[in-house]
Order: sequence, then C-alpha cells, then structure tokens
Amino acid sequence: MIALYNTEQVYQIEKAWFAQGHDSFALMQQAAWQCVQRIIHAVQQKPQTKRACVWVGHGNNGGDGWLISHYLQKLGWQVTTVVMSADSLLDMDDMLDASDSDAHKAQRIARQHRDNFHVFQQEARDALAVHLAADVYVDALFGIGFDRAPTAQAAHTIGAFNHYAAQHQALKVAIDVPSGVVAQTGQVFDGVAIRADITLCLVARKQGLHTKDALDYIGRVTDIPLVPHSDSVPNAWLLSQAYPFAARQNNSHKGSYGHVLIVGGNRIDGSQGMGGAAILAASSAMAAGAGKITVACHDAFHGAVLTSLPDAMTLDVHDTQGVRGLIQSAQVVAIGMGLGRDATAEHLFQAYVQTAMEHQVALIIDADGLYHLATLDKKAPDFVQALKAYAQRHSVRFTPHSGEAARLLHTEVASIEQNRFAAIRKCAQHYGGDWLLKGAGSLVLEEDVLYVCAVGNAGLASAGMGDVLSGVNAGLMAQQDLDTDQRSLRQAVLLHGMAGDTLTQTDIPATWRIGQRGLQAQDMPAVIRHEMTTLSE
Repeated sequence: MIALYNTEQVYQIEKAWFAQGHDSFALMQQAAWQCVQRIIHAVQQKPQTKRACVWVGHGNNGGDGWLISHYLQKLGWQVTTVVMSADSLLDMDDMLDASDSDAHKAQRIARQHRDNFHVFQQEARDALAVHLAADVYVDALFGIGFDRAPTAQAAHTIGAFNHYAAQHQALKVAIDVPSGVVAQTGQVFDGVAIRADITLCLVARKQGLHTKDALDYIGRVTDIPLVPHSDSVPNAWLLSQAYPFAARQNNSHKGSYGHVLIVGGNRIDGSQGMGGAAILAASSAMAAGAGKITVACHDAFHGAVLTSLPDAMTLDVHDTQGVRGLIQSAQVVAIGMGLGRDATAEHLFQAYVQTAMEHQVALIIDADGLYHLATLDKKAPDFVQALKAYAQRHSVRFTPHSGEAARLLHTEVASIEQNRFAAIRKCAQHYGGDWLLKGAGSLVLEEDVLYVCAVGNAGLASAGMGDVLSGVNAGLMAQQDLDTDQRSLRQAVLLHGMAGDTLTQTDIPATWRIGQRGLQAQDMPAVIRHEMTTLSE
C-alpha cells in the first residue's frame, strides 16, 4: 500500500521540517536537483539531443522549474524556459534583494546564468513555436495550491504546452502535480490540464492523483520524498494488489463457506424486468467461493436463473414470509440489485433489512436498495437510525456510485464529485457502516480507514458491473474460513478491478481477451474465478 496525503497534510509535513531548522530554499534546490536526475534517467535510453522546454508559473512550483532549467543547462542541456506571465518576471537590476522569496531566488539564479526564456502570449502562439522544439517538456506551472478553474491565461498556457509537446513528440514531465489537476480531489476543470507522461510527486503522494479526472492526466507517478514523514498519519492508502487466499480445509462442506441470499431481480408492472441484475450478482458470489446461493427474485425469472446457474436456489421476492425465513439461515444478504423503485419494492426492502437486523445477518445494500434508503432517511428516520446503530456492531456495507451517494446525502452529483473523499466520509457519518464510492479510482472507507483502488479500467463502466461487484462482495463476506482482510470490502473491489484488467491484457489467451470496448458484466465471473485461483497458488 502507498500512503496518500491531502494538501493540508503535505503543508504540515513541510512546516514540521522547517521548524527543525531546515532551510526552505535548500529543500527547493534538492527537489529540483532530484527532478533533474529523474528526467535524465527517463530519457537516457533514447537517442536524444538533450533539449528541454521548461514551463514556469508564479509560485514555488515555478521556482522548482527555474532551478530545473538552471541545473539542466549546467549539465549541458539546451534549455528554453517559458514563463506563463510577464507579471512573474523580476527586475534584475537589483540582484541581491534580501526580501526575495524562494521562487524569486530560483529565478534570479537561473537568469543570472543566461537562461533562455520566453513569455507566453496567446496571440503570439504560432510565432513562439519555432523556439520550443525539445525532447522533454517540463510542467512547473502550478503546484498543489491550485484548486479552481484556471484563468483564461492559465488555460491558454496549459493548452499550448500540450499542443507543442504533442507537435514535437516530447516526453511530458509534471512537477509534483500536473497543472490543472486539483491535488486534493483529482478534479480537472473543463478538461484543462497538462497530460503528463510522468508525474514527479514531491514530499508525499497526493491523494487526488489517483481518483476521478486525474487518472487521465498523471501518467506514471514517481515519488521524490525529500523529507521524512513517517510520523504523519496518511489520509488514505492506495491499493493495487488483493490479499492471497489460504487453501481450504479438506474436511469441509458447502455450509463451511457460507450461504448468500441475493434479493433483487424484480419485475415492475408496466416496466422492463431486471432479472439479469440478480443473476449477475449470484454468479459472481459463486465465482468468489460462496458455498450456497439463493436468489430471491420475481418468479418470472426463476427459469432464467436456473438455466444460468443450476447450482443456485430460487425464491419469489414477493413471498415475504419465505424470504424472511430464509434470511435467518443466511450469512449475508445482498439487497437492491434490480429490486425496483416502486412502493412495493420499498416495502420489501424495509421488511427484509429489518429482518436481517433482527437476526444479526450481514448486509450489503446496493442499487435500488440505496434508492429506498435515501427515501426512508426522510420518510422513516427511525429505521435509518436503527440501521446505523446496527452497523456499529455488525457488518453492513453500502456501495453507491456518485449519483446514488448524492441522493443519500440529499445533494447534487456535482457536490459529490467536487470532493469524493469528503463525500464518502459524510455518508459513513450519516448512515454508519462501511462504504464504497464507485468510479474512477474507487474509494473504500472501511473501519474508518480510507483506501483508493488503483486497479480497474474504463471497460468496467458498463451495465451490470455493479451487480457483479455486489456478488463478489457477498461471496467473500460469507466465507467464515477467510480472515478479515480476505473477506473485506477492499478485497472485493480489488478482485473486481483485477478481473477487469485481466480481460483487457494482451498477454492472455485470445478466447478471454476482450478489451475495454465491449467488455460486459457477464464476462466477469469466469475471470474472477481465475483471479481467485491465482491468489490461492
């Protein structure tokens, strides 16, 4: 796991370092020198003419850029520096201004040694192009303080960087954070950000680099720690590998590995049926190793369930007495996948969740279950409070995407997307339990520890993938022979993402290889079994 920090924590790490008597400009020099070494290493395997184009902004990130220009030039590189705005240029008449900031000191050093620089002007963009041929483009425009839509000048500069770098087929290196990416949240405004090939992350890994829009802009991330911060508690952890599974005991039976009850797959009058959701969840729970599966769905889909999964049992989701009785014998109830959103479905949801609480059964609430939970939060707050209290003592997992999270918090999707890290914590504070906030760089909040999933791909953005994930979640959760990590919500998310990645790899059998476009939820269970086997070897 890689420790992730929010921007305030990074500032505190630096502040603590300076409080010990360390010089801030010396740290800037060290940062720039180590960035230069990484840049040289990144291009040393290629026939290069050692040409760099370094783009600098106003603050300390710009100061890093000026020093990078200086050091590269001292090492024999041909360097051109592009300044975002003339406002940031110093009056060089007074070369020894004692009031200089670190960024100003860096600029003076670079310019004293005849640094070749140009001020970017949008109206002279074409004329500037002839001066900017380079093998490496370095982005030192904005740092971690960037948190709003860029100004017109900034947007033009970022756009020009991307344009020129593509024109010259240059390696694009971002210093700390690609300019335009919000380090705290991963947000990019209006698609305006540097598209880096490499991000050299200074001091500590920023949490926003691994979720939301940032994933399309960061390239490969390399850490340059610079200062010790082992005493700092990370805000989150980056996960990229699932936990291995121990071999099963020979003396066991199906009951040893848990009974999962899938509640969903309904058919609403005047609407299409949703039996596929329950089938996908059930097949994935079985692929994850659950010993026994029952699907409580509309009886119109029983034939389809048994055709797809002859080893599953079925029950009519509207047979409240039968379903309630079955809940008592289950280890896990996963409810909501294709349950429907009408008043009858709401009644079934509330009744079955109440029964699970009465008999201390683990719960997974997804999809339409989350829809009803949001309704009941206003309509029946005592029920929601009882569920929250139950989640303090028993395992309850909620698995929304951003739209469902917005409804649960009675806000807009845009509010969730502005800061997914804050949103998932708000959900847990309000409803209790463990949470998954699905999306690019899915977030998992489990036992008050926050994780970011580093596996998965855009091919998983298709219908039914959430149902598959709920099934994997339930299948692992039901197996009492597994330890806490192996049964965890984060393990389910990792398995799901790893299976999706396997299906898009080029070095797997052609019969499995699908690619991101056209990847379907029904492709997943077989590969989930493969991942389970790989993790058990």
